[in-house]
Amino acid sequence: MLGVIVFAHGSRDPLWRLPVESVAQQIGRSDPAARVLCAYLELCEPDMATAARQMVAQGVTRLRVLPLFFGMGKHAREDLPVLMTALAQAHPEVRFEQLPAAGEDPRLTAVLATIALEDLP
Repeated sequence: MLGVIVFAHGSRDPLWRLPVESVAQQIGRSDPAARVLCAYLELCEPDMATAARQMVAQGVTRLRVLPLFFGMGKHAREDLPVLMTALAQAHPEVRFEQLPAAGEDPRLTAVLATIALEDLP
């Protein structure tokens, strides 16, 4: 079973989470069979390890992590690989996949360019 963790930095501001949760909801609508959770590096719950444990408990055997970072900064470049290694060690029966940071995907940058150039209604 496929699981997806939408992974973001985190914030004390509860409104900050809304776009992250919106991405998770869209993934769930796009593939109702997939299990989807959000996880945060800091300042919010759940953290990555907790979200992964919940996914494994639901029967997930393939877990993809979508980092919602615009670029490959320190968190995506250094912190996330350490977390991914820890997950693989804690759950050797699960295949973990780290997707590129969202901002590194040319499809996202194309959508942002379109939004910037659109005429407002």
